[in-house]
Amino acid sequence: MKVFFTLLSVLICLASGIQAQQFSGGLKAGLAGSQVAGDMYSGYHKAGINPGVWVSLATGKRSSVQMELGYIQKGSRENPDAERNRYDTYIMRLGYIELPFLYRINYNELFGFEAGLAMNFLIHQKETFNGYETVESPFRGQNLCFVGGMSIRLNERIRFNVRTDNSLFSIRKNRVSGDVWRFWGYGQFSDALILSAYYTL
Repeated sequence: MKVFFTLLSVLICLASGIQAQQFSGGLKAGLAGSQVAGDMYSGYHKAGINPGVWVSLATGKRSSVQMELGYIQKGSRENPDAERNRYDTYIMRLGYIELPFLYRINYNELFGFEAGLAMNFLIHQKETFNGYETVESPFRGQNLCFVGGMSIRLNERIRFNVRTDNSLFSIRKNRVSGDVWRFWGYGQFSDALILSAYYTL
């Protein structure tokens, strides 16, 4: 956590002290809905938060590269559903420090698009089944995610963003029952849909 707050302070100082026209920076606040592919459940039922800071460098009239530092809550949730004859309760809570690096294109003054990679560092975890804490397999401490999204500019300082955030590698160290294939092998993979507001300082 000390590393997170140190990096957060550095990025806030950079964002607030930027004067050159090609740079911009600010704060972000987001809500995430997530699921885990391979956990034998489905749906983005696990809610979480995604606050952070960002710094952007213009690379052209319509393009820029953006670096972010944030905290994101991911995982999975399954609640009892009598209509489907499911009575178990399952919750996976994963908290990450996330470092996205994005390439952004402003299509026009209103719409923008982005794509890139994000490194995730696990800082806390909890997994429960019917109220009892359990871990079927240890979680990896780091993961790499693909990030893609679009934004809508509200005014000069505020834009809204919707983004998909999908792990490229299994979030667990070992294979588990129900795991699926993605890119390089079998495992469980986190998927998140994030709705955020970005504020330019």
